[in-house]
Formats: sequence, structure tokens, C-alpha cells
Amino acid sequence: MKVLVTGGAGYIGSFMAKRLLDDGHDVVVADSLERGHESSLDSRATFAKGNLLDKPFVDGLFSEHTFDCVMHFAAFIAVGESMQKPGLYFQDNVFTTVSLLEAMKDHNVKRFIFSSTGTVYGTPSVNPIPETHSKKPENPYAESKYMVESILHWYYIVYGLGSAILRYFNASGAALDGSLGEDHDPETHLIPKAINAALTNSEFQFFGDDYDTKDGTCVRDYIHVLDLVEAHVLTLKKLEEKNGEYIYNVGTGGGSTNKEVVDMVKKISGTDFPVSIAEKRPGDVAETVANASKIKEEIGFETKYSDLETIIKTAWAWHKKQNEK
Repeated sequence: MKVLVTGGAGYIGSFMAKRLLDDGHDVVVADSLERGHESSLDSRATFAKGNLLDKPFVDGLFSEHTFDCVMHFAAFIAVGESMQKPGLYFQDNVFTTVSLLEAMKDHNVKRFIFSSTGTVYGTPSVNPIPETHSKKPENPYAESKYMVESILHWYYIVYGLGSAILRYFNASGAALDGSLGEDHDPETHLIPKAINAALTNSEFQFFGDDYDTKDGTCVRDYIHVLDLVEAHVLTLKKLEEKNGEYIYNVGTGGGSTNKEVVDMVKKISGTDFPVSIAEKRPGDVAETVANASKIKEEIGFETKYSDLETIIKTAWAWHKKQNEK
């Protein structure tokens, strides 16, 4: 198959491009490199540098290539930034997707896999969270993703454009061989921030330690990026078999507290960096864990690398390697 991977120079997109190429697919990566990294590009892929808001650029992609599927990873992802710049998030996350969908419609491309998020549920009323849970986005980032989910429904109804929406729960970890890893600027995710504290022996801050959890810190469901990529491979097969609308949580069904994550980073790194407690952040909820039974039952998804130790070991090896450059 020929697959367009948008955001293929980013964290998850680069892993996806590599897996598709390893599986023998023909891959075109589209990325503006605004937040992606040229060093993450796979040389086997065809690379097109450009902004998805640029209609001539997008039209050119679909005129030059006959795609069987589009996997859409290109997006801004920082919750805090979205609260400061909501317009940026609606423009980059929503308008770019519509631009892609219009090109797909015009060129009769019928398969779309969308990188969504578990934050569309807002503060959950139940854990683990099923796909049927009410959607109450609490920031522009989550709202932008949920808006795209709604848009995809109408493109299926009106044009028969099939889609698989994957709601991620905390993508994490790095390649087993240390070749790829998580590199955001600015970095807002817990695991790389804790690893940076270990590498620099600097202070790490917990935001609150009196949540209603087993150790007072927030609980999150961490899924290894390699397992996340596998979920995309399986949903691609599902769309090949039968066009339609599919929505899946992609998580483990279990969670780790912030303290457990930091303790594991200390164990793997061998560094007992200092830890302090700061005030809770507005919007942080005590626990978010995916109910992943649907994706397991419908397409046979199983995690292989998402135990906390493997996640931290791979992430530590990659960040340590980058720090030594």
C-alpha cells in the first residue's frame, strides 16, 4: 500500500513511518519540520516538506501520488499552550485536517487513520474509561481533536470516507535499539522530564501529592510507542477489510502513579535526584485509565512493551544517548 504519513518527522509519526516501511509499504512523509526533526526521517520514505494549510502543497501531494491511506499525526499537542493560544490549535489541528480530507475526497482516497486523545473525555466519571463515555473536552487541544472526530463522521456519511479514530493514552518509551525517541520542545511530558532530572541531577516537581490515589499522585495509563504503532497497523487492516467508522481507546487498561514513574526513573538511571511538591495544576484529574477491551476484542490488539520498566528503560537509553552527543 502507499501511505501518506503526516507529521512523520515527529515522535509517533516517525515510528509509524519506520514500521510501515519495514512491513513493505510505500511511504510518503509530509511534515513542515516546525516541531518535527529532520533527523527522525527515514531515508527510505519520500519526504515532502510543507504546511498542510497550504492548498497547493496538499493538492500537489495527492496529484503526484496515489494514496491508499492517510495516517494523520501532524498536530500541536501541548495542553498548556492550547490554553494560551487556542486559535493556533484550532488552525493547526482542525483546519489542516479539513484540508487533507478535501484532498482525499477530490482524489477518491477512502481510508483515514486519526491520532486522537483520551483527553476528549475530560474529567472521567468512571475508570477505566470506555469509548462510550461522555465527551467533555476541558482545553482547546482536546476540543480540537474532538472537533475532528465529529468532522470525520460527516465525511463518512456524505462521501463514504472511512476512518479509524485512535484515542491515545500517554504515548511513551523509545525504540528498542535506541534509534528513535521522544523529543518535544518544549517538553511537557512526565517521563522525559523525570529523565532529564536524572541526567542533570536537578530537582523534579510533583504537581500535588494529595489526590485520591494510592500514593497521592496522579495515575495515568502509559502505552509504549511501539504498541501504539501496532494499533495503527491493525486498524489499517480493519479499514482494508471493511470501510467504515471505527473508534478505539489505545491504552493498557492499567495505570501508574507519578511517583511510581519517578521511582522507576531513579531505579533505571541509578540517580536519586531531588523531588519537591508544587501546587496542583488546574485541570489535572486524579486518574485517567483506558478501557482497552474494545480494541482487543475487535482487532486483536495486545500490548508487548507497555510495562513501566520497559517504557522507562527504552526512554532512558534514548535520552542518555542524545545527552552524550
